[in-house]
Amino acid sequence: MTQPPPPPPNQPPDPQGGFGAPTPEPGYGYPQQPAPEPGYGYPQQPPQPDPGYGYPQQPPAPPQQPYGYPTQPQQPQQAPQYGGYGQPQGPGGQPPYGYPTQPQQAYGGYQHPAPAPSAPGGKKLSAQLQIVIAAVVAVAVIIGVGIWYAGSGGDGDQAKGTGGTSQGATGGGSGDTKGLGGGKEKAPANTQGKKAFDVVEPKVPDVTDVSGSWITDKAYVKTGVNSMVAYDLDKGTVLWTLPLTGQVCGTSRHMTADHKVPILFEASKRVAPRYYQLCTEVGMVDLNTGKLLWSTSVTGGTGGDQKVRFGEVTLSGATVAAGGTDGGAAFDAANGNPRWKPQANSQNCYDQGYGGGEGLVAIRKCGPYDSQYVMVQNLNPTTGAPLSQYKMPTGVKYASVVSTKPLVVAADVGESAGDGSGISDFFSIDEKTGKLKAKITADADQYGARCRSTKVESCSQALVGNGRLYVPTEEHEGSTGEYGDETNEVIAFDLTTGRTLPEKADAGDKYTLVPLRMDGGNLIAYKEPPYDKGGRIVSIDGGTMKETLLLENPADKAIRDIESGFSVDYSEILYGDGRLFMSAMMISKPRASASPDEKKYLAVSYSTR
Repeated sequence: MTQPPPPPPNQPPDPQGGFGAPTPEPGYGYPQQPAPEPGYGYPQQPPQPDPGYGYPQQPPAPPQQPYGYPTQPQQPQQAPQYGGYGQPQGPGGQPPYGYPTQPQQAYGGYQHPAPAPSAPGGKKLSAQLQIVIAAVVAVAVIIGVGIWYAGSGGDGDQAKGTGGTSQGATGGGSGDTKGLGGGKEKAPANTQGKKAFDVVEPKVPDVTDVSGSWITDKAYVKTGVNSMVAYDLDKGTVLWTLPLTGQVCGTSRHMTADHKVPILFEASKRVAPRYYQLCTEVGMVDLNTGKLLWSTSVTGGTGGDQKVRFGEVTLSGATVAAGGTDGGAAFDAANGNPRWKPQANSQNCYDQGYGGGEGLVAIRKCGPYDSQYVMVQNLNPTTGAPLSQYKMPTGVKYASVVSTKPLVVAADVGESAGDGSGISDFFSIDEKTGKLKAKITADADQYGARCRSTKVESCSQALVGNGRLYVPTEEHEGSTGEYGDETNEVIAFDLTTGRTLPEKADAGDKYTLVPLRMDGGNLIAYKEPPYDKGGRIVSIDGGTMKETLLLENPADKAIRDIESGFSVDYSEILYGDGRLFMSAMMISKPRASASPDEKKYLAVSYSTR
């Protein structure tokens, strides 16, 4: 048998499949509760004036070679071929891990100088200062680092991207200002929404994770307590309830074209005083019928006969993949038959988790605890054979998959973000070769996307489509400079060059744009409102960045109070076909001082229909 070629220079040998000596993770269902935040729009201390949100402050550094690659040019290497489990392997060979219907979405280089600064509070600059700035700008134009030149048209590289968790239509590229469109969501004749229904929180004895919600053509499905429940899209009446042996502890944001979705759940119910069970069961649920089609668990790795614990699950084509600190496993989506499971290995490697959708990407941790490194591997979803790999730079402890095709990964390099977002940089990687195309540094003070560092597929507010990465800026002072007028924008970056594109979507004073998902070439976004308005859903053209209003919630105080109870960072927000659904990700025991009449909501729906 032909031996597989060695890995590229400056990269470690392909790590062997399976599980090593991982760091234990806190029990699922016991996350830290976020501190309450004041409602948006109430008076706040204004931020310090900034030369321009969404734009780096320093000129670009000279081009550098991607992390993990030699400084001298080299010929592209063909991805090594690997046999299935049990097949002979060559030196440095990696054993593979593990219906190709297109999965549906359940929820949906920017290194350049900043523009010339403006005076604080919107005041005009003095004539003398304008002359100085004009001279600086002239020099910048001469040396060719102006942002409008860096991102302008011409015959720039055309990076393509299709489908996936946060991905949209093919097209776009550097400086393409044409409208891309192609989305399914259209503005109704009347965009004024009304509250359709709400679901009151179930009673629980302790903090309980209820993450997981989906929309089908007939139902809104939400995780409950030891169950999943489907509600009529318009009336909110219960269509079916699926009881489970224990609490749901992981859900996929992808589902099949016929509305089947993989979940994780506990093998038994939680009992006092220890409200926690191991997350070991994997299953596939038919959201049309409410049936658990199959469920299974696996043993392996250093755990011996013990069941493998999982922390998250995803779907790619006909493969369900689950990962965690015990390692990764995969199953046939049709029947639950295992494709691969954790294996003990000498390099202390394990699959922390997977990103699904158009492709299947593993985030793999290797090495002893005090010198671990992270690998990004693009896998064959059926066999688990690595098609390409990229070693993350030193200082990366965790990585999150934003998109699998095109491949975009987020990480907090050297824990430098400092804001709990889990993101200091985005990495645009060629999924075919494993080479880095662009490293996009995301200043935590300027950009608002978030990833849960210990979860591989948990990023929110960062979308990929049209060959671009879309991220929101942090809130900043609005046009009036008054308290309560804070706003933000959505900025686009070219995935090939890493540069900022000139177009941006402006939320407008007192509103904050929260990107939700791609819709063809468009972005669907929620506009978090000020305290006296209802929220909005808008469609943003991925090329021109012009927005179209799809829905506006009522400004009535009673309805507004329900909406404002769902924080954008700790809630699930879904929109489809004129209907908006907001739901909690975590519920807890009522406060001892709570009034008997006080209501807390699991979910609420608004509609233009």
